[in-house]
Amino acid sequence: MEGRQKLVVNGGKRLEGELKVHGAKNSALPLLSAAVLAHGESVFHNCPQLSDVDAACRILTQLGCKCKRAADTVMVDATNVVGNEIPDNLMREMRGSIIFLGSIIGRTGRCRLTFPGGCELGARPIDLHISSLRQMGAVITEEHGYLECEAPSGLHGAKITLSFPSVGATENILLAAAVAKGYTEIHNAAREPEIIDLAACLNKFGAKISGAGESVIAIEGVQRLTAAEHTVIPDRIVAGTYLCAAAITRGEIILTHCEPVFMNGFTPVLEEMGARIYTYGGGKMYLSCKKSLKAPSTVRTMPYPGFPTDIQAPFTALCATAEGTSVFVETIFENRFRHISELVRLGASIKVEGRVCVVEGVKKLSGAKVRAAELRGGAALVVAALAAEGTSEISGTGYIERGYESLETALRSIGADIKKV
Repeated sequence: MEGRQKLVVNGGKRLEGELKVHGAKNSALPLLSAAVLAHGESVFHNCPQLSDVDAACRILTQLGCKCKRAADTVMVDATNVVGNEIPDNLMREMRGSIIFLGSIIGRTGRCRLTFPGGCELGARPIDLHISSLRQMGAVITEEHGYLECEAPSGLHGAKITLSFPSVGATENILLAAAVAKGYTEIHNAAREPEIIDLAACLNKFGAKISGAGESVIAIEGVQRLTAAEHTVIPDRIVAGTYLCAAAITRGEIILTHCEPVFMNGFTPVLEEMGARIYTYGGGKMYLSCKKSLKAPSTVRTMPYPGFPTDIQAPFTALCATAEGTSVFVETIFENRFRHISELVRLGASIKVEGRVCVVEGVKKLSGAKVRAAELRGGAALVVAALAAEGTSEISGTGYIERGYESLETALRSIGADIKKV
């Protein structure tokens, strides 16, 4: 992920202008996996140009699909799916690669893959994925770092209760159950917008799914799915990052092609801090931040519709310059504070104790050389650098490119002094 590239930011410039929000990475990946199940050529619009999406397309090609991209439209022809193995090098490239498990076993009856790579956020257990598929008749064995999955008599429906509303496990069950024999119910299902998007796409393919976005989802298996056209939802985490970038520079921004209702988990925190936010029809949102910001009360990351773990890092950067003390409690991933030591290099006053981080606002941040260690933490360093006096250099840009399409170009268009070298 490292590469030679870095972002150079001359901070202290107030951001103002209009930005379009690109398609959601966390929706595009399961949708591309769903294409494996659909006979014919699926067309996905608003598909972001990210390294993780490229990795997903390489996995699809490995399975025998034909992939083409034209601007933000990706076409996947899954007429001749012949493969059922994802090689180790492709699994390591992308943390979300486990999302192919449900669709491959659903289409071919067996699947062989290694444990996924990507950002090191700590144990992201795939035991929920495995136990759920076992309840649906999959035989799964683990040897030499490989998962061997087979459904000798095909997959069948089951009543599955998740111990935690895992997004990935809910998606894998949806994919497998869409073409399994009989009826499946997922209890304590994840309720994220990305789940609703995947179910909507599968239903266009001919699946029978109801209840997506609620805690109980019902799936009536069908024999065959047929390719269709679908538009990826906007990326709420990218939108939130742009809002943090504007707020930390005390600027103002209009977001277009966004979905304000998806951001209700974190926009109230911005308003509590003193930002003014207005939403308009047609996917538009306005944020203005003219004066100093106040520290919010305790922020606790929670499954949707709560405060998303993915936006926690940009918010800790924002709170580094707010008046007062903010407390963040990370309930989802144990290694989600790896960006904090780098924020401290920029002059932030932050202490971490286990899953809690305490941010004391400082008058100013100062430019420094820092390194991204994962995707959202990398975005947080960019947010902080925009407000820091002087020049910052951020290395590890490969992580940022996994989830943000040309972040530097977008920020430059609204007044940031940022370039990739």
